[in-house]
Amino acid sequence: MSKVKRDLKLPKVLYIETTNRCNLRCKGCILYRGNWEPDRNISLEELIRITDQLPDLEQVYLHGIGEPLLNKELPEIIRHLKRRNVYVLFNSNGILLDERWRDGLMNAGLDESRISLDAASSEGYKKIRSSNNFDQIVENLKSFLLFQKKQQVALPKLSLWFLGTAGNIAELPGFVQLAAEIGIGEIYLQRLVYFQDNEGYGVARGTKTLQESVDGSSDLIKKSQDMAAGLGIRFNASGLGQPMESLQAEARAKSPWRNCYRPLTLMYVTANGNVLPCCISPFATVDFSSIILGNVFANSLEEIWTGSKYENLENSIKPQNRPNAAGDAGSNGVCDG
Repeated sequence: MSKVKRDLKLPKVLYIETTNRCNLRCKGCILYRGNWEPDRNISLEELIRITDQLPDLEQVYLHGIGEPLLNKELPEIIRHLKRRNVYVLFNSNGILLDERWRDGLMNAGLDESRISLDAASSEGYKKIRSSNNFDQIVENLKSFLLFQKKQQVALPKLSLWFLGTAGNIAELPGFVQLAAEIGIGEIYLQRLVYFQDNEGYGVARGTKTLQESVDGSSDLIKKSQDMAAGLGIRFNASGLGQPMESLQAEARAKSPWRNCYRPLTLMYVTANGNVLPCCISPFATVDFSSIILGNVFANSLEEIWTGSKYENLENSIKPQNRPNAAGDAGSNGVCDG
């Protein structure tokens, strides 16, 4: 076992799929192709059993593949984590975010909800998300924020997310304007992730990425940044990057983890208990079995974290990007899905 791994404590950040079921089949999601695992929810009992093994837990993302609001135990899961003073957040498509869910999430103490929208119009939404629910989602968000304003509460914080592709980037300026109209003060441009070893599916293909100085994407992103600044909206990219970093000058290498330290600072658990390097790994290879580092229903988190598969992952990551023994990390984090 390497000294770096031996000195590292169990992670303080956990991603866990509260469900891998979804009410959409978005063209940029692996579910459009077909899930790697059987449909399943994580129960409250399982969540407690898993998180009790992480004594220094600080942050939990209750998403991965799937729509968290399809798990009816979600409020109790959030409530349990908040009793441990953990920061809790998740991504959602917002379709189910009605009054009942609004009250349940607010009463449970949710800190943050990120709404993945990917469009500024119902036509654009249907094109990438195969759904006619755009107007319903916008109304859900407006009602949510209006209720928060009346109750004078700030949490959960809402943000809008836009998966940038060659096919929808023209809607990005309108997306900024839409956020302002809804009353959301923070938006994110998310980089397209696609298979490194297969031609892909839907829009999740190398040919659909935002290409630098090819499709006018850089001009649209710059225009959107200027609009956001003028409207008082924070415009970021997912992870540690800036929006312009969502452009790709060339195809990625076939070792997507080598420039990223984050798999060594967090743990990602699927709804079936499999531990993966991070949230983008299910989208990056057709060889799903090769990225499984263990299963939480078969082994303890400590056994998985200090096991040979994690050690092999660590050895595949460039030394300058590895966290040191105190948990500090390098500067090449690439995503925050």
